[in-house]
Amino acid sequence: MIPERPALERRVLAAIEATPPRIPVLLGGCGSGRTSGLLRLRDRIGRTSCQYIDLERIATTPERFLNAILDASPFSHDNQALPASATARDAFDRALGFFHSTRAGGGAAATFLLDEMLELRTFESFPGLRTVLRDLLAALPGSSNRFVLTSRYVTRAHRLLRDASPQFEVIHVPPLGAPEVRTILTTARTSTNEGDRDDLARAVHTLADGRPDYVRAIVDMMADVQGPGGSDPISALSALMGPGGTLAAACRFRYELRLHRARGYGALKAILDVLADAEPLTLTEIAQRLRRTPGSTKDYLSWLEDVDLVSVRQKRYSFTDPLLRLWVRLHCRPVPVSDEDLAREIHAYALARLPQQEPEMALAGVSRPDEGPAAEQKPWGIIEID
Repeated sequence: MIPERPALERRVLAAIEATPPRIPVLLGGCGSGRTSGLLRLRDRIGRTSCQYIDLERIATTPERFLNAILDASPFSHDNQALPASATARDAFDRALGFFHSTRAGGGAAATFLLDEMLELRTFESFPGLRTVLRDLLAALPGSSNRFVLTSRYVTRAHRLLRDASPQFEVIHVPPLGAPEVRTILTTARTSTNEGDRDDLARAVHTLADGRPDYVRAIVDMMADVQGPGGSDPISALSALMGPGGTLAAACRFRYELRLHRARGYGALKAILDVLADAEPLTLTEIAQRLRRTPGSTKDYLSWLEDVDLVSVRQKRYSFTDPLLRLWVRLHCRPVPVSDEDLAREIHAYALARLPQQEPEMALAGVSRPDEGPAAEQKPWGIIEID
């Protein structure tokens, strides 16, 4: 389970309980805690007053979409079957009507938690549904019910909401801070003494880029593989990113998911390989390495930006998720990564991100000359390799 985000949940509740209610749209990448937050909101509001709907799982055909929503709903509704002559548009309109008009017990407002709203693009291939997402956004503000929407595609969601009703309130799910990571360490089974916990929290926060599911995975692995000297986040990350590791599998899922939602699959993989070798790079530098024209390369990069795989700052492109870049370096190769390559890549990643200590403190497990052999050292310091 992703760590709780009480401040974020309070902000969402404040939005839907306002007069008039606003419609919060939670935006954040894979593993940022959007779904976990919605499920906690469902329990906080009450399951008889709130319906959570994972749109990604049921966006098949409009007819089956409607049936799935009605079958799982805690709210009373007209269960009349669609007539044989009903179109895909008719089925979707009935779903919109259900969102708009149904009520919770006692006539109270119903709350709908719509996870992964952009997955409704699946319906754009059906007759009459070319504007399905805009139809959804046009229908919700006029309802007296309450809604929370989410998406993992930040760039696409911003573009969709550009001309939407001001009733929609975009809320970016923030990364965890080091104090939140420290709280997670406190409740975990890591054998860390109180004095080292702040340093360890900062190290885990930095290695995980503050991303909640990465933090949770590293902390859990630290608890499982901790040695006699205590918990080691770098060894934990190495175990997680190796073949069969939990984070390696998660990164592969995110890599393939976003590429399949974009255009130009093969060329986009090539650009990610280029950026895995070196980043940030300019458009010209990428085009030269790709052996393509700047015009076509610009198109490819825009498609990668569209699914938040790359970001651009001062005309230089880089991975949005640094651990995904590490995964590409480790696993987008013709043979499985060796133990030596895994250790070298993990070391280079940690060395580039963790703050450098004074020379005499940079070697893990090595006492300073003025200290006795029993002096306590952190087990996860960076070891310099020639």
